[in-house]
Amino acid sequence: MQKLKVLSVFGTRPEAVKMAPVVKVLENSPAIDSIVCITAQHREMLDQVLTLFNITPDIDLDLMKKNQSLADLTARILQTLSPVIQSVQPDWILAQGDTTTVMTTTLLGYYHQVKVGHVEAGLRTHNKWEPFPEEINRRIAGVVADLHFAPTQHSKENLLREGIPSHHIKVTGNTVIDALNEISSREPDIVTKSLLSSLGIPSKKKLVLVTAHRRENIGEPMKRIFTSVRTLAEKYKNEVQFIYPVHLNPKVQEPAHQILGGIPNIQLIDPLSYLPLIHIMKNAALVLTDSGGIQEEATAMHIPTLVLRNVTERPEGVEAGVLKLVGDDPETIMSEFSNLIDNPSAYSTIAQKENPFGDGHASEKIVEHILNYECE
Repeated sequence: MQKLKVLSVFGTRPEAVKMAPVVKVLENSPAIDSIVCITAQHREMLDQVLTLFNITPDIDLDLMKKNQSLADLTARILQTLSPVIQSVQPDWILAQGDTTTVMTTTLLGYYHQVKVGHVEAGLRTHNKWEPFPEEINRRIAGVVADLHFAPTQHSKENLLREGIPSHHIKVTGNTVIDALNEISSREPDIVTKSLLSSLGIPSKKKLVLVTAHRRENIGEPMKRIFTSVRTLAEKYKNEVQFIYPVHLNPKVQEPAHQILGGIPNIQLIDPLSYLPLIHIMKNAALVLTDSGGIQEEATAMHIPTLVLRNVTERPEGVEAGVLKLVGDDPETIMSEFSNLIDNPSAYSTIAQKENPFGDGHASEKIVEHILNYECE
């Protein structure tokens, strides 16, 4: 029996984290010939995840360039990935999420008339500008895909409203839970233990993890967010320790160090690889973030999280009581933060419900659906 040839394409750290468990299942399936191609849309952060999960790409397009525009990146992926697909001749192409890599990969799958599976399908804010450009990237992937691997029933309903046939949508859970379960069960490495020790963990202070980098927040919104964090750090200087792995984008680095630098209970550090990030999060009392994936991870770990965005494509976390949308309004950020820090009863009401993002077996379900596709 001829093996099914599956080409997995990803380019950023979040994609790699969520595709790593899928790649491992594909590699272990005797009925599948698994090929991994990376665009390296993010280079260093992507490589960290590949090493962590012991994945060696078959094809590395190495497309990262400093300060390249979305248009330039899109054009380069289209031009360099197209001959790869032509050469490999896969039966399936898998792409995950909502990056420029995902949008171009699924479009090329259509051009080459190759079946496309979209991992983490159906997430929507219904606002094409938030998040930018991710909302449009995933909508384009949704138009092209042959199989839509929705993480939740809510995501499936979004796709149904867009006219996707029900039998093309498979609710699998989110593969980030598969990755999270594996990494959180590992012992922290020496670097992570040293970092936790430097923060005084365990200590009397409550640890707060901050991440902020989204394009729609760059500029004045991010300055408002950082000013709010500074005010909170000064207010809770004896109670709270902030740690902020600062994104490498100069438009994030500059205001972060200008506004938050020199505050004793704010530690600005280089971006963390996935393993220390998860272990820092496990020790956190609270998270402030504009990230997508962290919303899922924090929800899975029942860590109260203030989402520094106006809308979220992950409303399941809000419904579970873990996430709270606060945007970039200083008054809202400070009020909600203080409520959680000062009010133990408010903090303790964080819902201990079943994780809405899955049971940690999404990857196996995805591969099973691909293998059974012809029978459906």
